[in-house]
Amino acid sequence: MENKATFNILMYSHDTYGLGHIRRTMAIAEHLSCPDTNILILTGSPLAGRFTFPRGVDHVRIPGMIKRANEDYFPLSIRIDPRHALEIRKSIILATAQTFRPDLFIVDKEPLGLKREVLSTLQWMSSHPAKCLTVLGLRDVMDDAETVRRNWREKGVYENVEKLYSEVWVYGEKALYDPVVEYAIPRGIAGKLTFTGYIPRKIPGPDEVREIRKGLDIAPEERLVTVTTGGGGDGLWVLESYLAMLETMAGSSDTPSFRSVLITGPFLSEDDKRVVLERARVLGVIVYQFFTHMEALFSASDLVVCMGGYNTVCEILTQQTPSLVIPRETPRKEQLIRAMAMKKRGLLDYIPWGEVSPDLLEKKIHGILGHPGPFRKAMAGFELTGINRICSRISTFKERIMP
Repeated sequence: MENKATFNILMYSHDTYGLGHIRRTMAIAEHLSCPDTNILILTGSPLAGRFTFPRGVDHVRIPGMIKRANEDYFPLSIRIDPRHALEIRKSIILATAQTFRPDLFIVDKEPLGLKREVLSTLQWMSSHPAKCLTVLGLRDVMDDAETVRRNWREKGVYENVEKLYSEVWVYGEKALYDPVVEYAIPRGIAGKLTFTGYIPRKIPGPDEVREIRKGLDIAPEERLVTVTTGGGGDGLWVLESYLAMLETMAGSSDTPSFRSVLITGPFLSEDDKRVVLERARVLGVIVYQFFTHMEALFSASDLVVCMGGYNTVCEILTQQTPSLVIPRETPRKEQLIRAMAMKKRGLLDYIPWGEVSPDLLEKKIHGILGHPGPFRKAMAGFELTGINRICSRISTFKERIMP
């Protein structure tokens, strides 16, 4: 085989509403970046330009889509028929693959892409003489078992994954949640499946952590609680509940023994944002729409209150910061399933969405801040192996085509 000068990786991240997929894709890309590797990310995220791409990593922006109802997607910005927007996305994906000629194609979460938009590219790769390793990357939990099984049967996912993918990587631990069992994955796919473990994030240095606290005007002896809702499109309830807790405490002259920072997320509506900002202003709470260095902020915090998406949980586990999760339960139950599994391991605590109240929030927060030791001990013993195992798999494939 002819020697290659570079190893080309194409990554697909459909990104409709939120930051989860692009953040996971970026975390993997940053670790895979090296002199002999080119990485190109296909993404629909309108926030892709806000991320700093390392040398050797770039992105192709496909038109953004937003989900308004189950399986109904509409263009995020441009005013054209949804079918036309999807055709544009499909064409860009295929043309990029045909021009870039990747050695490795990693598809995040959606086996066939948004509305099957990646299927034609996978079919082209399978029929093309230049062999490309195709990998489906799945987060630890997709949804409840019944929903995933039904969805994959109706969309023909099982047969297409078996036919068109070389490998399946699950970014999680089998001991916590086993999709082979839960999603009735057949033997032909299970044989291609590798549990990589969770994807770690950057660990900031102590100087960076001190700078974060200094920039927030948090004294060394003060405790900091960070509240984040990811993209923010469905996190208003968490923000409102936390502010209601602080307002209740203020009304009873119970001064909080901690400082607070709220990250609303870029997709919180303008009307809701104004209300949150005004309530936070009265309480003296710091608010950001988007925080570039979330790893450093989590490391600088004594507790994180969040919704429990995959990437937020990975960031928390990496920094070994205790967390209180309020997992959403619609339109998917993945956050609830993840929170329940991780609580059993002592990695976090959680409150079901419908049980949140100012009193319960205050009780849980004070409990964790007062006794963080068990959470930190559990997290210290929980190894995030995702990047090491992914790098190992890619190195093996590289050796075959770049002797």
